[in-house]
Amino acid sequence: MTIRKTLLASLAILALAAAPALAKDGGNGGGHGNGGSHGGGNGNGGGNGNGNGGGKGNSSASHGKASAPGQLAKSQDDTTDDITDDTATAATPKEKNIHAKLGRLNSLQRNINAYMNSKSKKFAGIQAYVTQAAAAQNAQAKLDAANAQLAADQATLADLTTQLADLNATDTTGFTTEQQAALDAQIADVQSQIDAQNTAITADTQAVTDAQNAVTNTPAPDDASLDAALQDMANKPVDQEVTDWAKGVLADKIDQAAAATSTP
Repeated sequence: MTIRKTLLASLAILALAAAPALAKDGGNGGGHGNGGSHGGGNGNGGGNGNGNGGGKGNSSASHGKASAPGQLAKSQDDTTDDITDDTATAATPKEKNIHAKLGRLNSLQRNINAYMNSKSKKFAGIQAYVTQAAAAQNAQAKLDAANAQLAADQATLADLTTQLADLNATDTTGFTTEQQAALDAQIADVQSQIDAQNTAITADTQAVTDAQNAVTNTPAPDDASLDAALQDMANKPVDQEVTDWAKGVLADKIDQAAAATSTP
């Protein structure tokens, strides 16, 4: 009986020892051990041991979850971009409407005759400004034309002078009487043209002098006079933006007034 008890105890121990290994290798393991002893002294001893080890893995458990970090990062980036765009939009100032600041000065855009012939005292300063500017423009145009004419006549005189020098330098050795007469006629003609050019240049010089005097006596109006005229006409404060706008609008009106009052 002692040998039998020893054998049964050993088997039980081996079964219990093998149970963890089986659970590790197979993912599922079970072990059962029974031990009993019977003795003639009416003593019973029994032992029952059960061991279960299980491991279950499912790679699909993470299905659809791998992209979650990336999606979160993208969502954060999109949110940042939206904030940046909104901030930039809010920081951009709206363009000012110059016409809201002009008030009565909007009338400057009308046909020039509409306000140049106006009897309103509000237009008096602008009328004077445009008239003076047109007169100064015409005076300067005449001076420019006089200088251009003088330069052209001087260039012509230089050419004639060169021609005369060449004619006078002609070698007349062996010339017949007819050839000499023809040469003399050419020389006389060129000299006549030179005399006419000299007369023209004298007149041109006087024209330049007169035109220069006219420019000196007909100065263009300055910005201060324009500001004063705008202030007289306006029913709102006049600032530099308004003055610059008025100068741009009036430039075309001045051209029209100058063309209407220009004299040859």
